[in-house]
Amino acid sequence: MGSGSEVLRYVAFSDDPAGGNPAGVVLDATGMSDERMLGIAAEVGFSETAFLLPGADGPAVRYFSPLAEVSFCGHATIATAVAHAERHGAGTLRLRTAVGTVPVRTEQDADGGWTATLTSVAPDTADLAAQDLAALLALLRLQPGDLDPALPPRVAYAGAWHPVLALASRTRLAELDYDMPGLARLMADRGWTTVDLVWREDATTFHARNPFPPGGVVEDPATGAAAAALGGYLRAGGHLDPPVRLTVLQGADMGRPSTLTVVVPADPAGGIEVTGRAVPMD
Repeated sequence: MGSGSEVLRYVAFSDDPAGGNPAGVVLDATGMSDERMLGIAAEVGFSETAFLLPGADGPAVRYFSPLAEVSFCGHATIATAVAHAERHGAGTLRLRTAVGTVPVRTEQDADGGWTATLTSVAPDTADLAAQDLAALLALLRLQPGDLDPALPPRVAYAGAWHPVLALASRTRLAELDYDMPGLARLMADRGWTTVDLVWREDATTFHARNPFPPGGVVEDPATGAAAAALGGYLRAGGHLDPPVRLTVLQGADMGRPSTLTVVVPADPAGGIEVTGRAVPMD
């Protein structure tokens, strides 16, 4: 492979290579077949690898987990933007994704570190059917009393669909234990990408864990798409007063602490901003 098609390895949502969420990045996947991209994602073994396809009207990007293509991936978008900026300078990439155009702005800090901010496609929410909630609780080994009644279960979207289950305590969130094959089947049937399990510490701070069996991994240490969907869910449900900046803390329970900054604009149809640092793993 040429230098542009080499597989880079970054972590997103951390400035420490030992934290954050690892992503593979290929900055020029021109001519690669679907099978080759999936094969590379499987070889890399991270929850997602992003493949950039340069074009006259802006770059397209495709995302593959080790098992399948996914419609959108936030942490791989942040990693891709920073990898591109390190080689071509700061600016805004307008990425053409399967779900629509996602602008990503990169900035370099005074200390030389890089930050990227994506703006999601318009978010949406939907009811979570009672039978699906019951199945989720059983597969996640949760009881109805483990849930926070102030934040009712919903399915939320900002490029990918995620059930959002708010738990009543940080202790319960730390006890993640679930039926991975069973949850994988349910999520495949419903078209869900991850399950967004959250605990609200205060009005603007959330702790999150994201089971990701459709991607072939037990848990995702930082999920930008789910963080954007969470912002949309909170706005649509009247659970915050936008515009507001949220902090989502994820990955600590699996030893890869991650910090995601989420800006929810007042416009009810406005995309959600998700910001994070990214650094090479090597």
